Amino acid sequence: MNDLKVFAGSASPSLTAAISKSINVPVGKCTIRQFADGEIKVKIEENIRGRDVFVIQSTHPPAENILELLLFLDAAKRASADRITAVIPYFGYARQDRKDEPRVPISSKMIANLLASSGASRVLAMDLHAEQIQGFFDIPVDHLYAAPVFIQYYAKRDLKDYVIVSPDAGRVNRVRAFARRLRRELPIAIVDKRRTGPNQSVVVNVIGDVEDKICLIYDDMLDTGGTMVDAAQAILQHGAKAVYACVVHPLLSSDAPQRISDSCIQELVVTDTIPLSSDKQISKVKVLSVAKLLGKAIMCIHRAESISSLFKEVE
Repeated sequence: MNDLKVFAGSASPSLTAAISKSINVPVGKCTIRQFADGEIKVKIEENIRGRDVFVIQSTHPPAENILELLLFLDAAKRASADRITAVIPYFGYARQDRKDEPRVPISSKMIANLLASSGASRVLAMDLHAEQIQGFFDIPVDHLYAAPVFIQYYAKRDLKDYVIVSPDAGRVNRVRAFARRLRRELPIAIVDKRRTGPNQSVVVNVIGDVEDKICLIYDDMLDTGGTMVDAAQAILQHGAKAVYACVVHPLLSSDAPQRISDSCIQELVVTDTIPLSSDKQISKVKVLSVAKLLGKAIMCIHRAESISSLFKEVE
């Protein structure tokens, strides 16, 4: 497959290596370094003229990760790549997806514009914070979900006493679909919370029967962990036997690792869309890889095949 090239940004080297291994395509040679003042320099070290190029880079903080991706896309465009796909396992700046108060940006739309103008022909992303973000792009977007990876993990358990919990009303559709695929008619519950500010919320009530049940909270990201821990505590107070959680994108900002360690959550399952530094690798956290899922999507895009089957299963 000489016409397929895969490159790793500095934010996703381990995940890119796993993807490369899963599809048997070597990671392309590139140099990413900084000048003394911190300015980023990207250089592609091999010929990509007329090639199908995939640049893999999550855009979690710091913001340099986004800038590096944009520079990489521009370099690929100016090197005459035939098609350039930005593979973004975690799409940062997605939480500001609407103008819900005066004088604020719609940052996810701005990032979408920057990706397209920098040279991306299409985008492959995983578990966007809101589905409507796909509509912000004027280029094709393939939106994958990590749910098949979680389903494969939890399907090995006896789920008869499980309830899948949505951490807020906005996640109900995803939670309902996740519960249905785990086991037909698996019940769900909803944590009713009030957002008081960025990374701040107050749990008001738990909607649904969780008494004497094993509860699994399902969400797309975990930032400071405050909402997750408060939800877990509220669920226990409503009579649950145990609380587990699974989250796609483990930002684990600030003192989130300690907060999770001290909480009543027995296990937190996450994916490798964001690499975990050593201080975030706590005993309660288990990491599942989405490399095979992303690798299959890359091959489907390269061969102009449908990726619909990837919503159902992962080998």
